[in-house]
Amino acid sequence: MTTTTTDTTRTVPALLLVALLIGCTAPAAGQPTAPDTGPTATAPPPTPVQSRPAAVRYPADGGNRWHVATAEAPAPGGRGRLLRYRVAVERDIQGLPVADFATEVTRTLSAPQGWTAEGTLRLRRVGRDQAADFTIYLVTPGTRDELCGDVPDGYTSCRNGDRVVLNVARWVKGVPGYGAGLGTYRRYMVNHEVGHRLGFGHELCPGRGRPAPVMQQQTLGLHGCTANAVPYLNGRRYSGPPGAYDDPIPPREAAGHVRLAID
Repeated sequence: MTTTTTDTTRTVPALLLVALLIGCTAPAAGQPTAPDTGPTATAPPPTPVQSRPAAVRYPADGGNRWHVATAEAPAPGGRGRLLRYRVAVERDIQGLPVADFATEVTRTLSAPQGWTAEGTLRLRRVGRDQAADFTIYLVTPGTRDELCGDVPDGYTSCRNGDRVVLNVARWVKGVPGYGAGLGTYRRYMVNHEVGHRLGFGHELCPGRGRPAPVMQQQTLGLHGCTANAVPYLNGRRYSGPPGAYDDPIPPREAAGHVRLAID
């Protein structure tokens, strides 16, 4: 009988070689192999893109021509006395669309602390071809003097009859030493001049450290009060003693080029 002997010294290395070859074969189709590149670097988060504030340009004197805003939609409800107002921006004012200005005006007039707070008054913005009780104008300093019909100063705003005239120089620059942001000052402008159209006169600071009444001439000075843009505080009409201070009016300004940054 012949005995067959297996040479294990040759078989084992051969099996190891086969195993290694199988482990190194290409992956199945559709299953790509991720290369071993070592530690993966984490990409830094993208830097937020910050839009530059809008630039507003206007001449010292405009042409008294207007962009008129559309009516607000939907119209406010309620049962109080209805006053309709139109909103217009002088065409010479660049970088401040009439729709943006009208939105800010309407937001101010319809705010819970605004003139409609008691529910006895409604204010509704109407369009160009609709009847209006008064018009709110955003104007160049020179057109301010023309529409106000008072001592021309080119600096302040005013109300003259059914014209509520807001000076674009104040709208984009505010006033020095006001103690609050430009957004607050703008709301004060709207509420103060519309307050005149509603029949309210000027008022004085009621006490040092207290909020200034919205009918105080805050553009020219606070006289110990703090800036305040609304006619109603804590659900009640907030006012001071009737009267006005003999504050000097700053000098007229030249044409403007202002890059806005609103609070």
